[in-house]
Amino acid sequence: MLKSRLLVLDDDSTVAQTIHWIAESVGFDVRSVSTPAAFFAEVEQWLPEFIALDLAMPELDGVEIMNLLSDQGCRARIIVTSGMGGRILDAARRSATQHGLDILGVLPKPLTRQNLSDLVAGLTARESPQLVQPCATQQHQFVPTLEELRRALEKREFVVAYQPKIDCTTKALAGFEALVRWQHPERGTIFPDSFIQAAEESLLIDRLTEQVFDQGLEWLSGIPSPIELGLALNISAKSLGDFRLADRFSALCSQFSIAPERIVLELTETSAIVDPLLSLDVLTRFRMKGFKLSIDDFGTGFSSMVQLVRLPFSEIKVDKGFVISALQFQESRAVTKCIVDLGHSLGLSVVAEGVEDRQTLDWIKSLGCDFFQGYYVARPMLGIAASEWTGNLSRGCVPKRRLDRDRSRESARRNLRHQNRPTSRAEEWPESWTLLSLCPFGMNSCRIVYQRPGVARTAVRRASAGPEPGPPQLCRRQCSRPRPER
Repeated sequence: MLKSRLLVLDDDSTVAQTIHWIAESVGFDVRSVSTPAAFFAEVEQWLPEFIALDLAMPELDGVEIMNLLSDQGCRARIIVTSGMGGRILDAARRSATQHGLDILGVLPKPLTRQNLSDLVAGLTARESPQLVQPCATQQHQFVPTLEELRRALEKREFVVAYQPKIDCTTKALAGFEALVRWQHPERGTIFPDSFIQAAEESLLIDRLTEQVFDQGLEWLSGIPSPIELGLALNISAKSLGDFRLADRFSALCSQFSIAPERIVLELTETSAIVDPLLSLDVLTRFRMKGFKLSIDDFGTGFSSMVQLVRLPFSEIKVDKGFVISALQFQESRAVTKCIVDLGHSLGLSVVAEGVEDRQTLDWIKSLGCDFFQGYYVARPMLGIAASEWTGNLSRGCVPKRRLDRDRSRESARRNLRHQNRPTSRAEEWPESWTLLSLCPFGMNSCRIVYQRPGVARTAVRRASAGPEPGPPQLCRRQCSRPRPER
């Protein structure tokens, strides 16, 4: 079995040797260097998958080295070490991340064997050598031409993915956000960061927005749900120069028999508002027609306190960058709390984006956040998948894809132990399978559905007279949907 390659750069031979010894003890192939010249020679020739980098180097400092790695398109995972203050380490980490580097962790000096062992051992637990990309030549980001954008619009290559929006208090599904994707015939799926700016500059953003609205409203009109779910649709600041925009979108809602009150327009400020007065008029007309208005990614880009107070927003969205990093950085926690408090003081609903684990969800709930989105519940899904996901809820499935996953895994493990079967494989399969839902049926049981592509495993869990439910009965089948109830 191939070992993962770890390259250590540190001018302190004692620290380098310590990292070297600990990494080797957990199965890494390690090389140590003390100069930038030797480091970049190894990067080019040896192609390490992991790098341990000291910030305070005498010739080139760590920030300069990370900039050069970024220019080379390095995809290795990087551990930053330094004896500098925590805020300097955090700033260096943010800088490296924004340069496109994959920062695995930050270790302050003096290093402790336990901290370093935990971090390095975690690599082998989460990554296999086949899944980690070594340093490689950077690929230039795709920038579409005017002709490519026009062709894509004519052929309707832009599709919409839908991400659930969940009520923090009740955990009920409140609606979805519509996210555009470009299904390029040659390049595959292209995300909006690669084409929205080009669409704005080429004055095609209005055509793109109308296509997204048309697809989104048509999809929403066909959702089989006992409640009227909302739909958030993004609108560019460049589109606010059209005084009749509210009329056109209101007509689209009428066409699909959808009340404007169900629609949230998220103002994405990738560019500055050109005409503040006209924009105010346009957004006010949207609100008068019943549409809700959200300021997206607040705290980044062109969003500002002036815009928040001046424009008739009903919702504020905390940028996912703050939410994702909140458990790591005190600054992110402080900013997020300020945004939540500010939104509530202005009478706005607050949505947190980027919730990826239970700890983050618990924390934003403690702040009083109203709604959340993130991979913790579901990734964005194309229309058919999102409709099936919503249909499962209307049939009694609880949207607990991850909320109750740990409890369900433990139930499955207890069952296999109860049957005197080996538990090693039982310990493995729940980690690699996705919990889709807990579907109650009858009075005393529910169906727990796990899935990976092409395969589903269903656990039927029956209640018992005691305080603990009885063990689930497991079955395996080759399909992706729960069996019909009998």
